[in-house]
Amino acid sequence: MKIRRTFSFDAAHKLESYHGKCERLHGHTYAFSLTVQGKPDREGMVLDFAELKRLTEDRVLSRLDHAYLNELMPQPTAENIAAWIWRSMEEGIRQMGCSLCEIEVWETKDCSAILTREDLE
Repeated sequence: MKIRRTFSFDAAHKLESYHGKCERLHGHTYAFSLTVQGKPDREGMVLDFAELKRLTEDRVLSRLDHAYLNELMPQPTAENIAAWIWRSMEEGIRQMGCSLCEIEVWETKDCSAILTREDLE
């Protein structure tokens, strides 16, 4: 079974070697969702949403919220942010007995990047 939780953060970035308005420093209110797969426990829960929130706050939000993303990754596109979040979350989710299936990062309400486990194989 799969569960999903959505989070948001505010951050600034610029795209190096990009010819357009995004090469200038600007910010977004990003949103991202984590899709996690696992076997439901005796209470019927794959993973406690509160535990997923705690892990995400510790490993992702504490570093990305109100940050300058270029200091954390070389080219902070939505695609690269999704990969960064994946690397930050995968082991912690595994330690909780689940697996990370998908991350979707929205740069705007209309534009997102989706990273799945299959993309990494």
